Amino acid sequence: SKNRFYCDGRCLTGRDIGIFIFALILISITSGLFFGFDCPYLTYRLSPAIPVVAAILYLSTMCFIFRTACSDPGILPRATSDEVQYLERSTDISNSPQSVALPGRTIEVRMHTGHVIQLKFCSTCKIFRPPRVSHCSLCDACIANFDHHCPWVGNCVGLRNYRYFYLFLFSLSILCVYILAFNVINIVLRKLNLLSVSKRGSTSVEMNDREGAQDKPSFADAIRDTPATVVQALICFFSIWSVVGLWGYHTYLICRSVTTNEDIKDTWGSSHRGVTMKNPFSRGNPCLNCFAALCGPLPPSFLNLRTVVTPDNHNFMPMNMVSARAFNPDNADDILRYQIDEPGHTNNYQVYSAVEYPYSERRQQPQVQYPPCDYV
Repeated sequence: SKNRFYCDGRCLTGRDIGIFIFALILISITSGLFFGFDCPYLTYRLSPAIPVVAAILYLSTMCFIFRTACSDPGILPRATSDEVQYLERSTDISNSPQSVALPGRTIEVRMHTGHVIQLKFCSTCKIFRPPRVSHCSLCDACIANFDHHCPWVGNCVGLRNYRYFYLFLFSLSILCVYILAFNVINIVLRKLNLLSVSKRGSTSVEMNDREGAQDKPSFADAIRDTPATVVQALICFFSIWSVVGLWGYHTYLICRSVTTNEDIKDTWGSSHRGVTMKNPFSRGNPCLNCFAALCGPLPPSFLNLRTVVTPDNHNFMPMNMVSARAFNPDNADDILRYQIDEPGHTNNYQVYSAVEYPYSERRQQPQVQYPPCDYV
């Protein structure tokens, strides 16, 4: 793939991390201005708990963004040369000109819920993509439970880092609202302070209205007293709409147990063969969907990123889901079991139709009998 690897494979990021670095600098500068210019005055006037809460929110935001950006989102290993050769032999029906190439073929699997899902062939990774797997062109890899590629974290958001991406949006939303609220409070307190100082400093007992209006402090005076607060407020004000809106959108997706990719493509709202597709990954309850997405067990990585790759060694990585004979079912469990976290329904994927041709060529293809199998 096009990922960058660090610390002997312990960390990985996308190829382009410029926007990710910009996001880190923007969050750090805004928080630093708040700690340096607002917190001392707010601590003196209100409470010392204000900088403590801000520090917790800032550290949480940085931890979650690094966890999202530097972890494996769920990259599936590509097919080995032996697997590709077997797949080509097993799907080579005839030498007739009507034969369909591998990229044009699909496999249909029937889930334990009765849903029939098409698995498309990835011409880059040379595998039939399992349910909810999509190929990211920026990372050049197939990602399990692919949600989207986020430039702000410089990485794909998928099965293994989606919860950390959601928690990053949640903590960043609270941090923006927190800083903006206390920026306003800081300016108001400073204005009140200037007003009280001007009243105490007045030596004239009798003052006409015009002179009093001229001596009365305004918000401009308070802003001139703390210009860094205005910079923070502007950054938070223009960022809060997109950040809070994105967090609300992903909350909506989690409650429905739908990914961004599925929502954009309307995967579970479209019809297949005249039947409207129902989301088989939803538990039917928003609370259960949220609990499964945010508190459920995380699967291990499908890759062994610390193993030395050798051209003739195919044992360093799990076999891929390319055919019914060419892979080890024990490794298929790692890919399939986390699609539906229901006890007893981890491996209930069955082949419904081994090969499906385009509609215009189906009648011209001979009927082929495939051996029964329990895995795709």
